[in-house]
Amino acid sequence: MLPPPGVRETLLEAVQENRFAYTETMGISALRHKIADHYRHDYGIEIDPSRVLITPGTSIAFMVAYQLLLDSSDRIGMSDPGYPCYRNFAYMVDAEPVFIPVDGSTSYRIEPEALEKREIKALHISSPANPTGTLYTPEALQELIGYCDAHGIRFISDELYHGLVYDQKAATALQFSDRAIVINGFSKYFCMPGMRIGWIIVPEALIRPAEIIAQNLYIATPTLSQYAALEAFDYGYLAKVREIFKRRRDYLFDELGRLFRIDAKPEGAFYLWCDVSEYTDDSTRFSERLLREAHIAVTPGEDFGKNGTRRYLRFSYTRDIDHMRLGVERMRNFLASL
Repeated sequence: MLPPPGVRETLLEAVQENRFAYTETMGISALRHKIADHYRHDYGIEIDPSRVLITPGTSIAFMVAYQLLLDSSDRIGMSDPGYPCYRNFAYMVDAEPVFIPVDGSTSYRIEPEALEKREIKALHISSPANPTGTLYTPEALQELIGYCDAHGIRFISDELYHGLVYDQKAATALQFSDRAIVINGFSKYFCMPGMRIGWIIVPEALIRPAEIIAQNLYIATPTLSQYAALEAFDYGYLAKVREIFKRRRDYLFDELGRLFRIDAKPEGAFYLWCDVSEYTDDSTRFSERLLREAHIAVTPGEDFGKNGTRRYLRFSYTRDIDHMRLGVERMRNFLASL
């Protein structure tokens, strides 16, 4: 998917006007105000632009958050299965990841009871999630944040796939707590992956510490990417993007649902988490066979943790339906040959 047309036009203008100098570390003021406007538009909440820090993609935003909140040997909770880089970010700051098992019975959401007797300083969730595509409902999010606030646990919310939510409206953690740290970016919904630009919203008390970390970590986000992102909030265009991904989700969910068990329908992002235990007890070797024999590229579940993940594969619907139709046909033929 291409980014909104204004992104490309503004990028070319920035090049022609020789906007190659560093910006301030927090990011250009106009973009921080645009992001604050976005929260007013999508969630009906007011965010002071001073709390917005522009980052070179969301991975760096996670590093800023971890360095803000965690000291050596601190413990941070995260779901299993979950996005594998979270645990690596924890290791990089000498913190300890605490893996919290989740499954289809809770739509792969962490519930407050799962945090009882776990001594953690912070909790990191993603909604919609990678690899499952499942979403925290507003009620579930509010309950989990309430538990964390009541027990002194800092809350980090990865909301990168917001916008790519198909059957209901996503809630942001900022609707329920000013103590939460929220991370988002332009690579998914805004179709700008190669621009490497994201943002982190921090509580007021952490603005200056976040700026100091960013100054030392990356100085400033790429200038051209920041100017290009000013025109990313084209909601008419983005609605069409969402509808395209919804059609892809519906197609692949229906087709793969005839071949594998899917224990939680994906409500957002662009992934399907499929139980392939009818065919294998080692999804890594199974995925290697799929690539070698059927020319189908999938991601083995073990990449995302240890909680039953050997039974799962992650499929992605980032390609058009005609392309996926070919993959589904190859999959049927492969399974029939087993």
